Amino acid sequence: MTYTRLPSRNLDKTAGLLRPACVLPDRVTLDNPALDVMTDFRRMTAFIATPGDSITQAEERMHRRKVKLLFVMDGEDRVAGLITNTDIYGEKPLQIVQSRGIRRDEIVVADIMTPVDRLEAVDYDDLAHARVGHVLETLKARGRQHALVIEQTGSRQMVRGLLSLTQLCKQLGVVVETTEIAHTFTEIEQQLAHA
Repeated sequence: MTYTRLPSRNLDKTAGLLRPACVLPDRVTLDNPALDVMTDFRRMTAFIATPGDSITQAEERMHRRKVKLLFVMDGEDRVAGLITNTDIYGEKPLQIVQSRGIRRDEIVVADIMTPVDRLEAVDYDDLAHARVGHVLETLKARGRQHALVIEQTGSRQMVRGLLSLTQLCKQLGVVVETTEIAHTFTEIEQQLAHA
C-alpha cells in the first residue's frame, strides 16, 4: 500500500482546544436516567491530591478547579482516599492542631482525608439501570454528599464516576440553604413536593 501525505492547513487565530467534557443536562426529574447526574471520568478529568500534600495545597487546588472534592492517589496510582472541602473547613484540622500542637499549614491531606477502606461505591451497571430518584435515596440513606461509581476493568476495580448532592440539587432545580446533611434532604423533599 502506498501512503500519501494528509492535507494540512494553518491554524487560525481563533482556534481553541478540545478538552474532555462531561455535559450533564441542565434540568432533570426524579424519573430521568441516573447517568444524567453522574460525573463520568471517561469524559472528564478527576482532580487529585497526594497524601503528603498540605491542606493548603488541596484547598488551593479545589478553589482553582472549582470543585469540592479531590481524589487522593498514592504513589502506585491507587485511590488512597478522598478529601472534601468539608474536611478542610470542618472540625478535623482544628482537632489536629490542638492535639498535636502544630500549625494548620503543617497538616497534610493524609491527616484529614477519608481513607479508601471507609469509602462506599455504587456499581456502574446498577446505576445504568436506575433513575435519579434512586440516586437521591442512596445519598439520603447513607447521609452523604457524594457517592463513588465503580466498574470492573479486567481484574481491577476502577472509579468510573461521581454522584454529587450539590450537582443533583442544581439539576433538579432545588435550592438548599443548609450544609447539615439531614436538613439538606428535608429541604430537597419539601421543594420537590411543591414542584
